Amino acid sequence: MDELISLSNATLDQLTVKRPTYDRAALTPGIVHIGVGNFHRAHQAWYLHRLMQAGEAHDWAIIGAGVRPYDAAMREKLLAQDCLTTLIELDPNNVSAEVVGSMIDYLPIETGNAALIRQMADPAIRIVAMTVTESGYYIDPVTKGFDASHADLVYDAAHPDAPQTAFGAIVAALRLRRDAGLAPFTGLSCDNLQGNGDILRQTVVSLARLSDPDLADWIDTNATFPNSMVDCIAPATGPNELALAADFGIKDAAVVTHEAFRQWVIEDKFCAGRPHWEQVGATISDDVHAFETMKIRILNAGHQVIANVGETLGIETIAECMAHPSIVGFFGKVQRSEIAPTVAPVPGKTPAEYVDLIEDRFSNPRIVDTTRRVAFDGSARHPGFVLPILRDQLAAGRSVEGLALVEALWARMCAGTREDGSVIEANDPNWDELTQVALAAKTRPQAWLEQSNIYGDLSQAAPFSDAFCKWLALIWAQGCVAALNEYAQVSQEAASA
Repeated sequence: MDELISLSNATLDQLTVKRPTYDRAALTPGIVHIGVGNFHRAHQAWYLHRLMQAGEAHDWAIIGAGVRPYDAAMREKLLAQDCLTTLIELDPNNVSAEVVGSMIDYLPIETGNAALIRQMADPAIRIVAMTVTESGYYIDPVTKGFDASHADLVYDAAHPDAPQTAFGAIVAALRLRRDAGLAPFTGLSCDNLQGNGDILRQTVVSLARLSDPDLADWIDTNATFPNSMVDCIAPATGPNELALAADFGIKDAAVVTHEAFRQWVIEDKFCAGRPHWEQVGATISDDVHAFETMKIRILNAGHQVIANVGETLGIETIAECMAHPSIVGFFGKVQRSEIAPTVAPVPGKTPAEYVDLIEDRFSNPRIVDTTRRVAFDGSARHPGFVLPILRDQLAAGRSVEGLALVEALWARMCAGTREDGSVIEANDPNWDELTQVALAAKTRPQAWLEQSNIYGDLSQAAPFSDAFCKWLALIWAQGCVAALNEYAQVSQEAASA
């Protein structure tokens, strides 16, 4: 094989794949993005790159940022290659590559976040965006309100000029802008949360109120926090992904693989302007909620339908789960009978059509999306994605048999061993507590539902709790596949009744 070309500004002209045609040296920043993972670089950074390729948005370049020590490794990789990223699109019938260049710098990761605060206070920055995971917004799991008691936020309220969270840094930067007579920036959440902009507003304004009520009022009145829905599967990068970049002759330490699908639906609420993302495929809509409900319930909850049982059975990827006859049958029945009925159509797509689309996307064998990654942080994802559907089904008097089985499969996974006896390594911030309760639920299933911080009053909803206890007992007695097959039989009998 010929020697690989190390990705950098100086080597762009040597590449044989699509690459920036704009002058990266002439780009100026307009966006700070906190949380520069694979998803951001395959999604928001790509949309901006496409605009730049069309000769637009050259004053909207991205400056990356992070607030956790582990972000330093990504910063080092990206700075070494001039913040360029190779995106490899894994269509089932074709593999293609493109180098994107919309990010131009990555701020230092430091205690007190001084560089991040200083950059966000710069009037050139008009949008601060973030992908910090669903569990990163300090939401009380039961009330869904702001969790002011969290130690991180208690610290930030006591040290507003040297905070440790992204939100504390945002508050500090907005304070500097207000005091300098500058307008605020727009806060743009790109995480999988229903009403993510509203939640970001809640977190920022509530945190500001703990140390500076007048600032909180100023932010609430003048800043904007549009809701958005984001979608593109971008698996974690490992040796196989690095090898794919090498197949194109590129040495890229931070290559990203992704599926041949993207969707971004955004509310047009930007107090300081925005790039014209709609020119490159984004949807600007006043009804983001309908789009995000469809995506979060069918895709994100759908991931939880299959990942927990896949992990328990030792199936490594989502595509392999979808190739398992019992799992794919379970997925289809739960989606069509219990999830899709809670979803309204959106322009151009019915819930049934979206289920078909997700089945195809999840089944793509080129996307090596691990069950472990998808099953991570179930204590946030089940309350966020699955339980709202369950509540709607109960309120409508419809079946929750399949959703109860989803929860029982999660409880089984959290016991910490697979059916073959191998150990499931910790995969949740609350793993120790979950494992303790899951083992107690092996003999007393109701113990799992008594986690009030997760289930609240659902433990008293007989149609759900009775079905859950039945399924968990069957799983422990006969195994996951027996439960899936029994559910398929129950569903078939119900449909023919």
